[in-house]
Amino acid sequence: MSWFDVSAFTTTFVTLVVILDPPGAIPIFLALTGPLTKEQKVSAARRASLVALGVIASFAVFGQRILDYLHISLPALQASGGLLLLIVALQLLTGSESEQHADAGVNVALVPLGTPLLAGPGAIVATMLAVQDADGTAGVLAVATALVAALGLVFVVFRFATPLARLLKDSGIVLLTRIAGLLLSAIAVQMVADAVIAFVRGAGAAH
Repeated sequence: MSWFDVSAFTTTFVTLVVILDPPGAIPIFLALTGPLTKEQKVSAARRASLVALGVIASFAVFGQRILDYLHISLPALQASGGLLLLIVALQLLTGSESEQHADAGVNVALVPLGTPLLAGPGAIVATMLAVQDADGTAGVLAVATALVAALGLVFVVFRFATPLARLLKDSGIVLLTRIAGLLLSAIAVQMVADAVIAFVRGAGAAH
């Protein structure tokens, strides 16, 4: 019996990379970290990746127990994440995020970058299902490695978003911020819509 399930690793890694979409998150990362210094941007990228890793890993191990104990359904978690992202998106569109994140420093890495943007319902549910389907220790190790690798890729992409920010300059960042707000609002609305559909189909009932 192999000590590492390559198939589980590949499947989980590809799934997580598609859900996390590191290139697509670059505009949002740049918009949210615009007021920060270069060192703070790097720190925010690192913290966001680590926070997402901790949240997703925690839900992978204890998630179903936590949700069952609190009588929270996955669609409810998804809807709340979507509403939180929508608030951030509106701040980006109106330009009111600058003062907030300038004062918050690298705390922006916790919310909304770390969660729910990276550690959102999609990534959480995908990882929970991968762990449930894992074949023994080899499968669980493969899923854990895939999670670390996917978020390591996110950190690398965010890390090198800083040179892109210097290239775009202030005017480019402002434009990118508005575009990011529009994209983030669409993501948020889609998350809420999926949750509503799940509730209508009866999947949102608490256990």
